[in-house]
Amino acid sequence: MRADARSRTLKPEQNGRTLVMKFGGTSVGAPQAMRQTVQIICDTRRSWPRLVVVTSALSEVTNLLLESALAAEKGDAFVIEPARLKMKQIHTDVAVELIADAPQRQRLLEEIERLLDEFSSLCRAISVLGEATPRALDAVGSLGERMAIRLLAEAVREVGVSAEAVEATRLIVTDETFQNAHPDFEATRSKTRQVLEPLLEQGSVPIVTGFIAAAASGTTTTLGRGGSDYSAGILAAALPAEQVWIWTDVDGVMSADPRIVPEARTIPQLTYREIAELAYYGTKVLHPKTIRPVVEAGIGLYICNTFNPSHPGTHLVDNGANERNGKIKAVTAIHRQRLITIEGRGMLGVPGVAARAFTAVALTGTSVPMITQASSEQSICFAVPDESAEQVIAALNAAFRFELEKRDIDRIWATEQVVIVTVVGVGMIRTPGISGRVFSALGAQKVNVIAIAQGSSEVSISLVVDAQDGVKAVQTLHTLIMSPEPER
Repeated sequence: MRADARSRTLKPEQNGRTLVMKFGGTSVGAPQAMRQTVQIICDTRRSWPRLVVVTSALSEVTNLLLESALAAEKGDAFVIEPARLKMKQIHTDVAVELIADAPQRQRLLEEIERLLDEFSSLCRAISVLGEATPRALDAVGSLGERMAIRLLAEAVREVGVSAEAVEATRLIVTDETFQNAHPDFEATRSKTRQVLEPLLEQGSVPIVTGFIAAAASGTTTTLGRGGSDYSAGILAAALPAEQVWIWTDVDGVMSADPRIVPEARTIPQLTYREIAELAYYGTKVLHPKTIRPVVEAGIGLYICNTFNPSHPGTHLVDNGANERNGKIKAVTAIHRQRLITIEGRGMLGVPGVAARAFTAVALTGTSVPMITQASSEQSICFAVPDESAEQVIAALNAAFRFELEKRDIDRIWATEQVVIVTVVGVGMIRTPGISGRVFSALGAQKVNVIAIAQGSSEVSISLVVDAQDGVKAVQTLHTLIMSPEPER
């Protein structure tokens, strides 16, 4: 990474501080990508001698692991060996390119082979039992990061920098909610400092698994898909670190998905509240849970591009200098949703309907990204992922069986697929005319808005449109970012 005057670098007298960098799967998933990642680590360490690196699994690997386990559950054990061979090839290709020392490369590949043996054994056990429990899926899913740290650590040592692979099962302590575990921050702080501080004092770079952790019993858990960002935030808070840099394959957080809006641009600065909304409503650059430990510890957070490291990226701050300017900063969308409506005149004034409804939804394990309710209390409308809609409706029909029989509730129904489009910018609610501009722009393009939600957080306005209008809605609203606001 080219040194510059931006706040992502430190002055020499600040070198006692700690930096945590996290690299995503695309940053380590091919020989040239990992070579670039190694170069970034080496360049950064000159300014940050106390450097911790968190890595995801190589591209494709986590999907191969979990898809194989689920196929084995259904009795299809024939997928195991082809998946194993493909993963071996992915890691071997990188090792051959980056590790010139033949004996070291051989030892590395033997370690990866041992982990692939573990993969095969676990999948065969799943096939025999006919059941892939969440605990078993965490054991299988963890193998990608466990292979990645060994490969990246050896690649860093190859260029003369001391590095050590560290499995986060030694650092991050969680409960036993497999596949989406919750950290015990106090226990994690103690273990993290105990393991990492000696390495940092020795001048070594710990290369740590993202995504995975362990329960107090020692059983492997995971933090949910995309959880490597969260791992970085947890470790940064535990040490503590001064900054966290999340390395990905885009120039920071974009004002919209560039695949939909080619003129989308990098947002130089966002508040934590804004990025939380964007992460929740579909932006894939940062895992939503990453923000909590970082905010609470007062740690600086940057989103950077592995393949364009001199770009300043996006700086996330607690309170931006222009926090109250009310401008729209970004537009994002969640596709493949359906709106579920519970409606009936008998609901008027009856307490507990919403509580019972969302209890029933929660029992299905479904996330609800948006809720609206009219003041008349005659209907409740909320969004769920398309694949969960039928299960949720069945649960609601069971929960309100008596009300449906008595016609206190007339019906519970779902729309066809819809898209939730969200515009984000701190202070919009206090800026006159923002909502008017949003809905006027959509109306001019003949985009029908089905439902609206705006909370008191002042950060976002969410609206629902038909699936076929999703792209047009995002493109239309992005023009409000690009064009100047009318004078008031």
